[in-house]
Amino acid sequence: MRPLTPPKRPASAPAGRLPTSERPCARLHNQGVQALSDAELLSLLMGGGAVGAVELARRALHRLGGLAGVLHASRHQFESVAGASAGGHARVQAVLEIARRVLRQDLARGPVLNAPARVRDFLRLSLGRVGHEVFAVLFLDAQQRLIACEELFRGTLTQTSVYPREVVRRALTLNCASVILSHNHPSGVAEPSRADQILTRELQNALKLVDVQVLDHIIVAAGASVSFAELGLL
Repeated sequence: MRPLTPPKRPASAPAGRLPTSERPCARLHNQGVQALSDAELLSLLMGGGAVGAVELARRALHRLGGLAGVLHASRHQFESVAGASAGGHARVQAVLEIARRVLRQDLARGPVLNAPARVRDFLRLSLGRVGHEVFAVLFLDAQQRLIACEELFRGTLTQTSVYPREVVRRALTLNCASVILSHNHPSGVAEPSRADQILTRELQNALKLVDVQVLDHIIVAAGASVSFAELGLL
């Protein structure tokens, strides 16, 4: 009688290494991208599934304030996380820019007023976490499709100088029919100030002289946005 051979046990993963079936890339393919945690998703960008990538992603999320903080971190801030690299920062920035371009392309295909949520998402991705005030304009054609979104003026932490004649000049150059104005509040409070309302009226009056309509003025902050049109301020 031959002696019984004990069944083979699956080889365990080396210390610090996840079993193949539990690695983020495998879980994504087997269970779908929605099954991954924030750290697992981020690890695919920061470390490509390498050993320690999930822990590196957890450190980045903790230090930089979650996914939004990681996405909008400067290279210096990103590399302040132990183990983070310039290559990881480049990949994260590429994902952020891809998201912006997808939204921009969507807004160019049809009337922007049919997709107000996309307009806000696009502006929040573009301006919401900038550390200084930025004034941007969405220039639209006669069908209210996006021609261009341009940052026209930059300012300080609390204010920006905006020149109506420059907005009018650019509107004429692009031959637009209407615009959506936007600027950010780095303070995190998106409520319009008295100065914001005065500026909006000045821009409305200046653009009306060249038959360009102001459809809205949207103020964005890191976690919120406010529409002048919805507040009845236009």
